[in-house]
Amino acid sequence: MNAEPRNAPLTSVFVYGTLMPGERNAHVARHGGQFTSRPARLAGFRLFHLHPEHYPGLTPATPADIVQGSVLTYSAADWDRALPFLDALEGVHETPPLYTREKVQVQYEDGQRADTWVYVYARPQRLQAAGVQFIKSGDWREANERDRRTDDNR
Repeated sequence: MNAEPRNAPLTSVFVYGTLMPGERNAHVARHGGQFTSRPARLAGFRLFHLHPEHYPGLTPATPADIVQGSVLTYSAADWDRALPFLDALEGVHETPPLYTREKVQVQYEDGQRADTWVYVYARPQRLQAAGVQFIKSGDWREANERDRRTDDNR
């Protein structure tokens, strides 16, 4: 069973790093407007922590790979502000893009599933360079030095 009606606008985003509740940039997500947060997991993706950037990226993987995070659901009234803000924060329009925004399905702790957006890391060559930590557990809170601040709020 889906958590949201099929005809409802998609106003949510799965976050798995600095924007998660309790993480260093959780407050930054509020620049897009008010939202509710709900723990969730995303299957079919692998999670990495990047040094010296000190933020994560996820990439498509096998169905057995799971990433832990939270779904931030913005009000429909705030979504027109939230989406451009989040796209800019995640470098969607940079050349080349830092992340791409993709529609995925997550699973909540109670077993419900819902469609949401997620930002997928878009620079695969960076993942071949030094300073990449694969997070086997899929939980970015286990990354080394994850709480270090960066200038770009990522």
